[in-house]
Order: sequence, then C-alpha cells, then structure tokens
Amino acid sequence: MKHPLLKLSFVALCATPCAAMASFPEKEMTMTVNYGPGSNTDVAARIIASAMEKDLGKSIVVDNRAGALGTMAVSWLAKQAPDPYRLGVVTYATQAISPHLMNVSYTLNDFDWVCGFGRYLYGVAVRSDSPHKTIDELVAAAKNDKGISFGGASTPNLIALLELGRITGSKFIQVPYNSGAEVRAALLGGHIEAMVQNPGDIVPYVANGQMRMLASASPMRWPMAPEVPTLKEAGYPVEVDSWIGLGLRAGAPTEAVKRLESACLNGLKDAEVLERFSTIGINPTGLTGDQYRDALKSGYDTMGAAIKAANIPRISN
Repeated sequence: MKHPLLKLSFVALCATPCAAMASFPEKEMTMTVNYGPGSNTDVAARIIASAMEKDLGKSIVVDNRAGALGTMAVSWLAKQAPDPYRLGVVTYATQAISPHLMNVSYTLNDFDWVCGFGRYLYGVAVRSDSPHKTIDELVAAAKNDKGISFGGASTPNLIALLELGRITGSKFIQVPYNSGAEVRAALLGGHIEAMVQNPGDIVPYVANGQMRMLASASPMRWPMAPEVPTLKEAGYPVEVDSWIGLGLRAGAPTEAVKRLESACLNGLKDAEVLERFSTIGINPTGLTGDQYRDALKSGYDTMGAAIKAANIPRISN
C-alpha cells in the first residue's frame, strides 16, 4: 500500500517549481547579442526579441557584448548559472567555425538550444571609386606585394577572402572589427579596401552610389542583387553559410526552454517580422532547439574538415 504522505510530499516538492514554470515568464528577460549595436546580428536579434515579447507578454532587454569575433558573449553566457531569463544569441560561426580557428572556452553541450531563426547572406564589396570593378580584378590586385586589406567582424566573413586568397595565391589582409557597422564605416572611410558583409551593410550603399558589390559569397545569388554572380559562378570554389539562433546556459528548466522556443517560432509566423528580416537580408528560417543543435553539430564537423583541407591558420586570441 502506498503511503499517503509520500504522495503529499511529491505534490509539495513539485508545487513551487511546477507552478513557477507554468507561469513563465514572470519578469523581464535579457538577450545577450555577440556583436555590436547596428550590426546585422544586432538588428536581427532586436526583431526576434520584439516578436517574442508579444508572445511572452514580458520585455526582453538586448545586451550587446561584442568582441573576439563574436565569441566573447558566448563564452560569457557559458559561464553563467542556468537561467531561462538570460537568453543569448549564439551564431553558427561561434559553434561551427571559431572553435577550429581560435581558443574558445565553451562547447556545444554548454547550452540549451532554444531555436534557429535566420540564415545569413554574404557578399564581397568595395567602394564605388575602387579601381576593382570585378572579382577577377580584386583577386589580381591582391597578388601584388601590398595585397588587399579587408575588414571582418566574424569568422564566416574572414574565411571567404582568406580562402579566396589561398586558392588564387593572392594576399588578403584582415583588419579586425567588432561589428558589421564598424567594417562598413571603415570601408566607406577608406581605411580598408574590401569587405565581406551582409545585405544590410551593402545594398543601401550600392543603391546610393557609395559601394560596388563584386560577388555573392553565399551558395546562392542574393534575391535583392540577382545580377551579381556567386564566387563559384565566377570560377572560385568558395562559399560561406551561417545561421543565427538562441541558446541558454545548459540546465534551465525544460518547460521554460520550450516556452521560449514556441515564442521564437511563433514570431516567425508574423508577416511584419518576415518583412523586417527581408530588409536586412536575412532569410527568416525557423528551427526548433533540437534542429538548431543538429545544424550546429553538422556544421562543426563539415567546417572543421573544410578548414583543415584549406590549411587556414589559427587566429591568435
């Protein structure tokens, strides 16, 4: 015979945490972003945060922690106590690429994965007054002793031109920055000669005559610049792909993780949200937490093999 006190004890133990998770969230949340204000990642994070606020009924405050090619904020999140009120943007590059190129203090298992919510596009651009009018001309110029300087704020941006340099025997010299906005400003200010960035950092400046886009570094042409070929179409077997998603320090209550996942995916059903993503050139694609984890794990294996085959040197950090 089961003792009634055991049943009562179980109910008592469950009452507080179970009730708390049933009413989650009960207060404001924080979303850490691993790049600076004004970057494509920052803008995308604010779009999804706003959409999730409507679903959750609570505010989400964005906290930018830029540095170390986007890994600084992720390292910080991995060191925090499990807390469903502390979300973090954890990009594909920080999980699938950076660990192969630099020392990081986290692994995929340090996080509970909430969702994936977008796929980046990458393009090679120069100033409109640049003498390099095609990607072939840029590569030819990079074969000179001086090489070509370019800005990068994340590892996919770096890999595109570093790999292009490796396969062509040209020299692309990376200048580090904390955000796409800083890279864009550096290009327009004449401090660097080229960049690999996202549509939000390129398309408006092509339209106003300040930049020229030479190639898409993504697997596909850009919908907003269909006349510009991919690097592969131009004869260079180089492409970069990357995702953006959300994670928590591992150990958060499962019910809270699932509630956040639901809010994220629901946000991507909103036509206004989809339109806002399209304006910054991010393809709004929803993945569950488990699907996003699988994509990161697969990317880690794939990119590790590609980086090794390309003999891309490690980055000092």
